[in-house]
Amino acid sequence: MSRPDRTELRGTSQVKDKQRRPWLSVIIGGESLVSHAGGTLLVETARRSGLAKELATRLGPWRLPFAIHDPGKIVLDMAVAVALGEDAACDVAVLRAQPGVFGSVASDSTVSRLITRLAEDPDRTLAAISAARAAARERVWNWAGAPTQDGQVVIDLDATLLTAHSEKEDATRTWKKVGLIPMSG
Repeated sequence: MSRPDRTELRGTSQVKDKQRRPWLSVIIGGESLVSHAGGTLLVETARRSGLAKELATRLGPWRLPFAIHDPGKIVLDMAVAVALGEDAACDVAVLRAQPGVFGSVASDSTVSRLITRLAEDPDRTLAAISAARAAARERVWNWAGAPTQDGQVVIDLDATLLTAHSEKEDATRTWKKVGLIPMSG
């Protein structure tokens, strides 16, 4: 596969994609969205890598007639919610609360019905998701080059657990699930 033309990453699509999330701009004042910054980065990475489109295509067979929400976007929304620290399907409500950041997010019942449909054939479901991930990974590596070292693919992530200190009276640790783990590579 040849390196994609960089011009395809720029410009305006001729057809409006109503499934896309809105573009964000920085404004002064208003509601704090800092906790969702990592989710926004994941969503944009999924879009630019082609993962969002691949998931939509490969999970298309699970889409019901007249459905409003795309199964690929629902799965991606669940993955983003997990990355933000959530641990249940209903936790996509965190994304739903910020439509200006994450676009239209399916209701809890829609998410639950999709999970039930996907679970009816787990092998086919996992194969579709794996194929979408592989296609996106191939696209990125064809564009940027695979991170290789001595003929092996190497992805180096560095994480450091940070302890927060507080002078508050009777303050205790702030550990929730895994603590704060900033990632840098």
